Amino acid sequence: MQDEQRFVSLLYARLDALRERAGAAVEATTGQVTTVRQSRVERDIRVAEDSGLLAALNAVESGLCFGRIDLGPADAGADGTGAGGATHHIGRIGMRADDRERTPLLIDWRAPVARPFYLATGHTPMGLRRRRHLTTRGREVTALHDEIMDLGDTTRTGHEDPDADAVLLAALNSARTGRMSDIVQTIQAEQDRIIRAPYQGVRVVEGGPGTGKTAVALHRAAYLLYAHREQLARRAVLIVGPNPAFLGYIGEVLPSLGETGVLLATVGELFPGVVATGTDTPASAEVKGRAEMARILAEELAARQTLPDPVLEIAHEEYGTLTLDRDTAAEARQRARDTGEPHNLARPAFAFRIIDALTAQLAERIGADPLGGPNLLDPTDIAQLGKEIATSPEVQAAIDTLWPTLTPQELVAGFLAEPGDRLSARDAAAVRRSGPRTGADAIDDWTPADVPLLDEAAELLGEDDSVARAAAARERQERIAYAQGVLELSYGSRTQEFEDKEDEDSEVLGAHDVIDAERFADRHEEADTRSAAERAAADRTWAFGHIVVDEAQELSAMAWRLLMRRCPSRSMTLVGDPAQTGDAAGCDSWRQILGPYVGDRWELSRIGVNYRTPAEIMAVAAEVRRTADPDFEPPTSVRATGQEPDVRSVETSQLLRTAAGMTTVRPGGGRLAVIAPPALLPGLAAELPDASWGSAPDLTRPVVLLDARQAKGLEFDTVVVVAPEAIMAGSPRGTNDLYVALTRATQRLGVVRDASVPSRLPSLRG
Repeated sequence: MQDEQRFVSLLYARLDALRERAGAAVEATTGQVTTVRQSRVERDIRVAEDSGLLAALNAVESGLCFGRIDLGPADAGADGTGAGGATHHIGRIGMRADDRERTPLLIDWRAPVARPFYLATGHTPMGLRRRRHLTTRGREVTALHDEIMDLGDTTRTGHEDPDADAVLLAALNSARTGRMSDIVQTIQAEQDRIIRAPYQGVRVVEGGPGTGKTAVALHRAAYLLYAHREQLARRAVLIVGPNPAFLGYIGEVLPSLGETGVLLATVGELFPGVVATGTDTPASAEVKGRAEMARILAEELAARQTLPDPVLEIAHEEYGTLTLDRDTAAEARQRARDTGEPHNLARPAFAFRIIDALTAQLAERIGADPLGGPNLLDPTDIAQLGKEIATSPEVQAAIDTLWPTLTPQELVAGFLAEPGDRLSARDAAAVRRSGPRTGADAIDDWTPADVPLLDEAAELLGEDDSVARAAAARERQERIAYAQGVLELSYGSRTQEFEDKEDEDSEVLGAHDVIDAERFADRHEEADTRSAAERAAADRTWAFGHIVVDEAQELSAMAWRLLMRRCPSRSMTLVGDPAQTGDAAGCDSWRQILGPYVGDRWELSRIGVNYRTPAEIMAVAAEVRRTADPDFEPPTSVRATGQEPDVRSVETSQLLRTAAGMTTVRPGGGRLAVIAPPALLPGLAAELPDASWGSAPDLTRPVVLLDARQAKGLEFDTVVVVAPEAIMAGSPRGTNDLYVALTRATQRLGVVRDASVPSRLPSLRG
């Protein structure tokens, strides 16, 4: 214990020194004052790099070192220092001593040499003599757990633990904090194989409640960034979660593993400029999520490319009324469509053809020879007429009427305002939104189900950035002109002495000799110092290096179209469980999700061990799931607590009060969640005024109120489920919702049901 404490203290001293150095670098660089653009850019880049390093060092404070592996022959000393072979300490990050040899002090858990810590067994020791788990509190070593890998080794330290799962069970039984903790100390062999699998292609990780699939996905993201940093750090990694509460719950895991440059988002946050704060009905979300919505939006856009009926009259201020007939407009429309460009980018082709037709019409009117001869206007005159037509507000208004420039918000809002006959009457009623739908008045309470529609609309419309590109070109020309002036000034300010020395063999060079104005200007262009994740969050067209999707079964077909556009390389890790699908727009099978994009080219990994849910609770949850699937087999729980779920049947009037009373029983503290149908949450909040609830509840509070959808992916020490029959009846997939609700507890489960409601579940009748 003393040896390990000395070593851990050495590690923390080194960590403090690295943090102090990084902090000083940030402070020194931030304090630099410069008026030279290039220097400012270099300063900002250094600040960003040093700040990122400092954040990573700060995040690994807790549990910096958690393991040790002793390799080689079994002739180490009795003190267990591994004198007979190499010894490696395993931790959250890699650290080296500040000596000439840069001696490794701590091995990053993701390094190949650390892998035996997770995979070695007595049958396959992988070269290990001993594996040690270090338990720490703050910077103090509180316990050691040694496992002997070489059964011929008679050396003993007094910390040998006959129960190889003691560290794992201790972690599982510890009180929750409201934030997900990493499992870097207790990664199991089946989990490690998934974490370290190749990053190319699509890998599906399927597992029931409590199997650790979310933790595996997050650790896989950390591992991929370590093993493939050059490829992934530049493109960034995106982690998609089901709701904001879940993202807050997992938000500390990756920083604790030394990774701070990952973008966490819900699907509703993946369209820059739109914050999806609205709420859809299940019917509306299901309709919007259908794959056919891509075709319907394309048809909606085509309907905006209108034709005169039969003639459009254009009142020109100088030349009187011009007319645009249906055939001419149809020919112009087809020409624009034939370009293959998105709507907004094809508009110039349409406009040019319309302007040509109107110019010809006006030229014929003005220049026609009364005697039937050739037109009296020469090409120069006709070109001038074309310019006047093109700049006419009336003509531009006519073009806008027939082929308007649209934003994604305008297209989708217009469709939702009046779906027309592209949907059935029932589906149209489900998605219809009232109110103004154009310009700045387009919908301001977008829902998460709207975001994939907006993304689809953006693909159909394209973005005409010609004005921005022209402005950028003008700005660059101004920089080049300024740089040219500087170089000319440099050349003109040469001293007479320099001129006297200058000859063919002179090696004395000035700035004007080694760089031209264009390169000089480029060197002083502002650089983007944001991280890849920050830039990706602001860029709808960003292509991520890898995407991790948690609760992947919940995403609609339209949401998958959005995500596949974000990852053209199809490098993805999808985590979920079809048995827990609750969203009406969700998918029932991985083949249904992936078939349209990668066919059969994806790998499936199943995790069958339940680390979270005690066997007593899992038995009740499995009974619920079998009402929908009689052949259902739950994941195997690794532990039992001996405590059966507390099920109570009460009168309707006592339902909320009884549930509130059950929250006072929290042996050992920890976190408690009350999971109920959405309609009951306001009443429960009145009974439990100190509980956190709402769209983004604070999961660190002792008691939180959630509906079943909000509870996805979360875990609590104690859970009280209210009105289970109402949860089941609340949606077409209510059985799955109740299954989710019942499997959130790590220790104790309480159930309060309405005695007046018949139940099909013997274990939940109280």
